[in-house]
Order: sequence, then structure tokens, then C-alpha cells
Amino acid sequence: MSSKKIFLIAEIGINHNGSIKKAKELISLSKKVGFDAVKFQKRTPEITTPKNKANTIRETPWGKITYLEYKKKLEFNRKEFNEIDKFCKKINILWFASPWDIESNDFLNFYKLKYNKIASPMLTNLDLLNAVAKQRRFTFISTGMSKMNDVETAVKIFKKHRCKFNLMHCVSAYPCQDKDLNLSLIQIYKKKFKVDVGYSGHEKSVSPGLMAACLGATSIERHVTLDRTMWGTDHAASLEEDGMRNLVNMIRKFEISLGDGTKKFLSSEKSKLKENKYW
Repeated sequence: MSSKKIFLIAEIGINHNGSIKKAKELISLSKKVGFDAVKFQKRTPEITTPKNKANTIRETPWGKITYLEYKKKLEFNRKEFNEIDKFCKKINILWFASPWDIESNDFLNFYKLKYNKIASPMLTNLDLLNAVAKQRRFTFISTGMSKMNDVETAVKIFKKHRCKFNLMHCVSAYPCQDKDLNLSLIQIYKKKFKVDVGYSGHEKSVSPGLMAACLGATSIERHVTLDRTMWGTDHAASLEEDGMRNLVNMIRKFEISLGDGTKKFLSSEKSKLKENKYW
């Protein structure tokens, strides 16, 4: 197991529902409870919206609009991301985002972010993977919605471009049931690919994050929300404030409790032995 501090990512994603005010509230909350970074998503809706869905009508908080218009309503652009960048620097928390197309990847390059992210749905988008890997920016690679050969291909691309990365075990069910978590894959990835492995969870509970840490996850990402009953696709599989705080506290306590593996004979043990020793 790694002795490094586990990197905790609060996945805000699109749970801001298109509101910069909500985004800042989620950033502040993530900082307050102790996450290391917040993560968003960046799309060019005209590119990333499937053609067979673009003109379908959807009931939204903005009324009945096409799916494409709905995706545009959720999308942050330069003005909003400038505010996010400024706000995160002000309160001293890292931020990054998962690009869903090459244009969005170019957009994010403007901010010279420390990290990049491959979202699970993009794992087989090989043009995007190559564009991201060529930048050689440390990348978290989520592996939901894929087969093992897809993961192998992604690993080869990032190794070819000598881009450091962290594989993240992920099951892209919203929310994911306990029987489908398959957390043993964390250790299988570590053994197979000889890389650090993290966990990106979409379950309702907090405990799988701690289990992932016990299995050697070096990074843990969880969707976060102000209210799990809010309108939107990801809120139900996200953690509210209490869950966020519990996850951070449990993992930090686990790290302290883990120790360094060196056998010690503590002074408190010596005094206790003295009380019990009769020989």
C-alpha cells in the first residue's frame, strides 16, 4: 500500500445546474470539509450531443426545450470558468475538469491546470485520449462504461506519450448498487498495469470510499451536491455536506491509523506490561 496521502476529489460536474452561485457554494463546501480538489466537466454541446437526441424535447427547469438547448443551459464558458479559477485561487483549492471533446480540451489549456481527467464515457474516444496524453499533464482516467481491452488501449496511449496517470476504477451506474461495486478491481488494476489506482464512486453511501482506500486507492473521487433531491441526472448519486465530511474524516483517520508498518513497543504498552508481568 502507498504511504502517500490519498488525493480526494469533489466532483461537482454539472451539479451546479448552470448556476455559478451554486458552483461557488459547492467549491466552498468542498474546501471546508477537506477535499484536495474540485472537478468540473467541459463540453462543446454542438459536438458532444448525440444527433439522435439533439432535437428531442425535455422537461427542464427552463421549460420544455430541446436536449441540445438543455445541454447549453448547463454549460459554463469562459466567463464562468474565469470566475471559478479566480475563486479557487482565492480560497486555495485546486480545480480541474474533464474535457468531453478536443475543443473543450483546448479551452481548458488556457488555465494551465495541474491535472486533467478522462471521463468514463470518453475512454474509447481515442482522438481525445491522444490529445490529452500529448500534453503530458498528470491525468486521472476513469474506467467505467468499458471492457478490459478498452482500459488496456487507454493505458498504452498514455504510456506511449509518456504522460503520467492514475487509473480510476469506476462503475458508471447512477447510483451504483453495492453488488455492482466490484472494488476488487482496484488491486487487479494495480497488479496488471503496475500503476497507482484510484476510485471514482457513484453510490449513495460513504463506506465504499473507505473500502477503496483500504484496498490501496491513491485517489478517491465522489460526486457532491447541495441537495440530493435537486433536479438533474447526478444529484441522487452524490454526497451532501454530511456525507462529504464523513468521507474525508474517515479516510484521514484511516491514513493516521495505518501507520508505517514498523513494529513498535510504545511506552504506554511498556507500562501496561509492567502491570501484568509476573515472571
